[in-house]
Amino acid sequence: MQTIPVTALILLVPVILWRLLKKKSLPLPPGPPKRFLTGNLHQLPKTKQWLTYAEWAKTYGPLMTLQVLSRRSIVLNSAKAAVDLLDGRAGIYSDRPISVMLDLAGQTSAMFGLRSVDSRFPRYRKMLVAGLNKRSVVHYRGIMESRVRGLLRGLSENADDYESLITTYTGGIALKIAYGYDVEEPAEKDYFVQLIDRAETAMPTLVQPFYPVEVFPFLKYVPTWFPTAAFHRIALEKKKILGDMVYVPYEWAKKKLETSPSEPSFFSQHFLGENDDDEKARGVLSQEDADYLTWTAGAIYSGGAHTTSSGITSFLLLMSMYPEIQKRAQAEIDAVLGRDRLANMDDRASMPYINAMIKEVLRWAPVAPLGLRHRVIQDDIYEGYLIPKGSMIVPNIWAITHDAEMYPDPFTFDPSRFLGDKEQRDPYDFVFGFGRRVCPGSTLAQETIFLAITNTLALFDISKALDSAGKEVDPMKDLDWRTGLVTLALNFKFRLTPRTADGLVLLDS
Repeated sequence: MQTIPVTALILLVPVILWRLLKKKSLPLPPGPPKRFLTGNLHQLPKTKQWLTYAEWAKTYGPLMTLQVLSRRSIVLNSAKAAVDLLDGRAGIYSDRPISVMLDLAGQTSAMFGLRSVDSRFPRYRKMLVAGLNKRSVVHYRGIMESRVRGLLRGLSENADDYESLITTYTGGIALKIAYGYDVEEPAEKDYFVQLIDRAETAMPTLVQPFYPVEVFPFLKYVPTWFPTAAFHRIALEKKKILGDMVYVPYEWAKKKLETSPSEPSFFSQHFLGENDDDEKARGVLSQEDADYLTWTAGAIYSGGAHTTSSGITSFLLLMSMYPEIQKRAQAEIDAVLGRDRLANMDDRASMPYINAMIKEVLRWAPVAPLGLRHRVIQDDIYEGYLIPKGSMIVPNIWAITHDAEMYPDPFTFDPSRFLGDKEQRDPYDFVFGFGRRVCPGSTLAQETIFLAITNTLALFDISKALDSAGKEVDPMKDLDWRTGLVTLALNFKFRLTPRTADGLVLLDS
C-alpha cells in the first residue's frame, strides 16, 4: 500500500524541481482583455487612435500591450517610457516594423519605413542631416522668405482658402529645396502637389487597416486574381501613387539640370557631385547613388509639406480662440520689427514669446499624434515587464503632450509654460520623434512655422468667423481632426483683418 505514494513522489520530484528551477517569464505590459486568437482586433479604434489609447492608459498604465493574432504592439503613453526606451535604448528600438503591405507597394527603400538594420540607413540619414541641419537651412532663407510673402498675399485676398494657401507655402518650400521646383498656384492644381496629396492619403491605407497578410506573410504568394487577394490590388494601386511621388520629381529635376544647372537644390548638390573633390567624378552618378538621391530627396518632399501645414493650421485655430495671447505675441513682434518690415530668420532669437507659442502650438496639437512606429530588435525588460523581440513600439505623442503631471491644465493653450524660471518640459523632445529616428528636418520645420506665424500676426488680427447674422461662430463647434500619420484641424473658420491700412504694402517692398 505504501509503494504507490512513494512511486508517485519519486515521479513528481523531477517535475517539482523543474518548476522551482525554471526561469519564470516576465509578464507583458497590461492591456485591454483579449479574445481567443484575434486578441484586441475587435477593440482597435478606426479613427483618432491616440485618444482611445490615452483613455485606456488611465486603466492599464503608461505601458500598454495590444495584440492582433500574432502581432504585438506596445503603446508608450508617457514621456518617461518613450524617452527611456526610444532615446535611452535607441540601439535596439530604432528599427521599423516589417510590413508586407509596404513591401508590396514598393516602399522597401522609403526613408521613413527603412529598417535601421538596412545598410542604406546610415547613408540616407547622413545625407538628410547634412542637407537640413541649421547651417544648411540658412542657405534656404531666400526661398522661405519669398514663399511667406505669397502666403500672406493670398491670405489678404481670400483667407477662406487658407488650406490651399498653406499647402502652397509649405509644399513650395519643400519642393524648391528638394528639387529646385516652383509650385504653380493655386496649389491644388499643381501636379507635384497633387502627387504628395495622393501619397499622403495612400500611406495610411497600407499601414492602419488590419491585413491578414501581415500576420500570414505566405498569403502574398496568392495570385492577384484570387477572390481573397484584395490586399494585392490595394498594394498595386498605392504602389503607382507612391512611386510617382519620388520618381516623377527625380526625372523632372534631372532634365531641369540639363537646361538650368545653376539652380541650387538638395538634388543638384548631390546629382552634380558638388561635394566631390574629384572634378572628373562630378555629374557621374552610379545606380546606387541615384537610388539614394531618389529616396532622400523624396523624403524632404513628403516629410516637409503636410507636417508644417498641420502646425500652421492649428495656429490659426488657436489664435481665433485666444485673443489675449495673440495681443501679447503682436506686442513682442511690434517691439522687434516696428511696422516697417517683415520678420526674417534672424529675428527668431529676439522673440522668446513667439518661440514659446510655437512650442505650445505643437504641444497642444502635435502634428503626428502617434509618431512613426518603431520596432525592438531583441527581447528587453523594462519596469518589470517583458518587451518581446519584434514588438511594434507606438509612441503616443498626443498622450505625452497632454500629461497633466508634466503640463498642468493640458487642454488650455498657454505659451507661458515655456517661459520664466519654471519652464515646463520642452515638447520638442517628443513632437519631432525619438532616438535615431528623430526628424532630420526639425530645424527647417521650426523656421517655416516661425516665418508664417510671425508675419501673419504682424499684418493681421485673427478672430472668430461671423455667421449670416453677424454673430461670432465658436471654432470648436464643428472642429474635427483628420486621422492619419499626420493630423490636421478640420471644419473651422476664422476672420482675418489687416492691422493697419498700409501694412500690406510691406508685401511688395
